[in-house]
Amino acid sequence: MELHEYAGHDAIGLRDLIAAGEVTAAEVESVARRALEVADAQVNGLAVPPYTPALDHSSEGPFAGVPFLIKDNGPTAEGMPFFCGSRSVHAVAARDTDLMRRLRAAGLVTLGMTTVPEMLISFSTESVLYGPTRNPWDLERGVGGSSGGSAALVAAGAVPLAHGSDGAGSIRIPASCCGLVGLKPSRGRVPCGPDVGEALFGISVESGLSRTVRDTAHYLDAIQGPCAGDKYTAPPPLRPYAEELGADPGRLRVALSTRAWSGAVVDPEVAAAAVQTGLMLEKLGHVVGEAEPDVGADTVMRAMVPFAMVAVAAPLLAALRPPDPAEVEAVTLRAFTELKEMSVYRLLGAFDAQNRAGRTVGAFFGEYDLLVTPTLARLPAPHGTLRYNDPDHTVATWLDSLFDYGPFTPLFNLTGEPAISLPLGLSASGLPIGVQIVAPYGREDLLFRVAAQLEEAMPWAGRTPPVFAGSR
Repeated sequence: MELHEYAGHDAIGLRDLIAAGEVTAAEVESVARRALEVADAQVNGLAVPPYTPALDHSSEGPFAGVPFLIKDNGPTAEGMPFFCGSRSVHAVAARDTDLMRRLRAAGLVTLGMTTVPEMLISFSTESVLYGPTRNPWDLERGVGGSSGGSAALVAAGAVPLAHGSDGAGSIRIPASCCGLVGLKPSRGRVPCGPDVGEALFGISVESGLSRTVRDTAHYLDAIQGPCAGDKYTAPPPLRPYAEELGADPGRLRVALSTRAWSGAVVDPEVAAAAVQTGLMLEKLGHVVGEAEPDVGADTVMRAMVPFAMVAVAAPLLAALRPPDPAEVEAVTLRAFTELKEMSVYRLLGAFDAQNRAGRTVGAFFGEYDLLVTPTLARLPAPHGTLRYNDPDHTVATWLDSLFDYGPFTPLFNLTGEPAISLPLGLSASGLPIGVQIVAPYGREDLLFRVAAQLEEAMPWAGRTPPVFAGSR
């Protein structure tokens, strides 16, 4: 198998070739390692050298033999180090997470670990530890975050599928920057145990990034569902998500909004991609009108600032030691300091704000079946636009800068609905533009039906970035 043949297939395509005996899993792994070497040399998406050998996995399962990457914060694998993108974290996993066990059982061949921003609280992946991860569409621009290394390497054709996690947009924003499909599932859809009862008070969820809707549907089928002792779980699907592809979604009530709740200015090209998606949905028979949940910026920020302090400081607190200022970036240090000074009443206020946002959004989806928005407010940002290592930032001013760039995604982490970013737009300068589609809680089935419609009506399969392993 040649590089261009390998990179031309999505995960299901590779799986089917292996199952048919047209190529062996060993041959696919060999060419995947070459593709990783070619792509990573340009985009800098690997956190550590590729695993040799790959992590143990089943020779059967729905993705048997398909190359895969995990993110540098988990799902952690027993005996493997991880760093959360920080010079101050040097940890080795004591056991597999529940998700890691499912990835192994699915047959995914985990070849390495991908870059993240320090402590994962950024929409750019350019930590001091790893340096900037570069966008395969334009090496002078970023890939989003925090699942940035995964996005860069999938977009560059190194692997067809990679893990991501999403606590404020950390799957959907890299998907938008890199021209990929990125799904944030419903709260409780994918397990986060056994060592965590709910990831970051329920706002962070696990999933992945791919180049096709069908890969994302099959992947969710492989990883979703409860594990023993889970605090809560999403309602089970009526049938496999892969069977929703091509199913008639019916005539849906679709809300369209290009206005950022944060007040951020939205790039006209970005807004136009969402509007064009709305027009296409009308053409497909759905009813589209302008509307949005009435959740104010103050409510979102009241919840997200305390939660962000906890998210940044948690790995350091787990190590039972204060951070060495020489080993952490400025916002990490500030978050740790602010967390020590934070009153429990402020955290209780965050839970209250989260509840009020959830009630408002839940009622909104009593009137609408879907919400369409841009994923980002702007095109992929040049390196250095977001400055995590700026000592002038407080946690609040840092989040303000993030939500000026990516204002459309965080609300649905607070409230728990599933949301997907699809690469439905392309700027005049040739950069991908993601459009976010949000469904009511537990309705990933609806997202997949509509995403499949849009993939057929507004196809992106023919687009590849200038940095693409398949071009070698």
